[in-house]
Amino acid sequence: MADVSVPGSAARAGVAWRWQPALAIAGLIAIALNQRPALVAVGPLMTPLRSDTGMGAAGASLLTTLPLLCFGAVAILAPPLGRRLGLDRTLAIALAVLILGIGIRLCPSVPALFIGSAVAGAGIAISNVLLPGVIKRDFPRHTGPAMGGYSVLLNGGAALASGATVPLGLLLHTGWRTTLALWGLLAIAALGLWVPRVARRRRTVEADVAHRPIGVWRSRLAWAVAGFMALQSLVYYALIAWLPTMLQDAGLGQARAGFMTAVMSATGIGASFAAPVLATRMAGQRSLVLASFVAFTVGLTGLMTMPAAGVWAWMLFLGIGQGAGIGLALTLFVLRSQTSAVAAQLSGMAQTVGYLVAATGPLTIGVLHDVSGGWTWPLLTLTALLAALLAAGWYAAADRTVEDDVQ
Repeated sequence: MADVSVPGSAARAGVAWRWQPALAIAGLIAIALNQRPALVAVGPLMTPLRSDTGMGAAGASLLTTLPLLCFGAVAILAPPLGRRLGLDRTLAIALAVLILGIGIRLCPSVPALFIGSAVAGAGIAISNVLLPGVIKRDFPRHTGPAMGGYSVLLNGGAALASGATVPLGLLLHTGWRTTLALWGLLAIAALGLWVPRVARRRRTVEADVAHRPIGVWRSRLAWAVAGFMALQSLVYYALIAWLPTMLQDAGLGQARAGFMTAVMSATGIGASFAAPVLATRMAGQRSLVLASFVAFTVGLTGLMTMPAAGVWAWMLFLGIGQGAGIGLALTLFVLRSQTSAVAAQLSGMAQTVGYLVAATGPLTIGVLHDVSGGWTWPLLTLTALLAALLAAGWYAAADRTVEDDVQ
């Protein structure tokens, strides 16, 4: 059974509480599952959404890009909130904000869709940043499996929303707005599991609050971690946005193109679990950076040269590349820091940079496709960016911490 007590300095600070491991794990699982469904569920409902609202393609693209921009813009606020209020209380607030955003989208207006998506994205951004710090604090001897499980739940929540949103609406005979709002029930359940944890600690001084911030923005190591996070996210979101269209243009039918994209995502789930487990067993993680780089390179090169003939192989390689990339990026927040507070700071910096950069990926690739009339130049651009990904990851994977870097 996982040890969820506060170790080391937290124990010396007089935190005398203990709480049930099952409740702790259930709460973390529920929060992790909520990191993607409220946003991913928009995609499967895009046809009825556009038909009902009269929204054009540009507006629809903004509706899916806006949460990524919120991830980047709000992520920087999460560490100071965590220090002031405590990690657990801040996560409860983030869940409440997510529920509010989902509720706003029920209002029958187009502006409410954008406002609700932005609010939901803000809540998710805070959770994204603070969860690695909570894992470092609560699972100090099981960081690898815990981060691997977190990565799997991120991908699994997205897959659940992609596959279940439309069937759920058909089963319950709900319109697209109500179907979108149904994912709020998952967030309400997560908040219900998390509130007892906050209540148990309301009369204690959380050790995380006592840690003073350090200058992560002045650390070259932190910038390397942020660069690796940014570039692997950019490649991933560009592929998620355009891969089905690439495969259809290569001669695959719509159904098969969607299925092969799912193959990439399924492979990524396995790789996103394996990478953190392996990373925590190594002094340095350069071999994992190299593995992600090679897998991405082979997959993108295959898409350029013979996309239809070798599609199964390319999807497997791309799945390994993106799964290992995101799993390692999240784990570096923990491995390159000495305390949960610094892990949250590093996570906030890296995700601020990462998601703002990643938000440019789908738009840039789309513009390159329109200008060039094909997919060669977009894929060459993504492949060229992998050199920067390798350089950033190589520096970030060395065995040292941000605290050492800024002293």
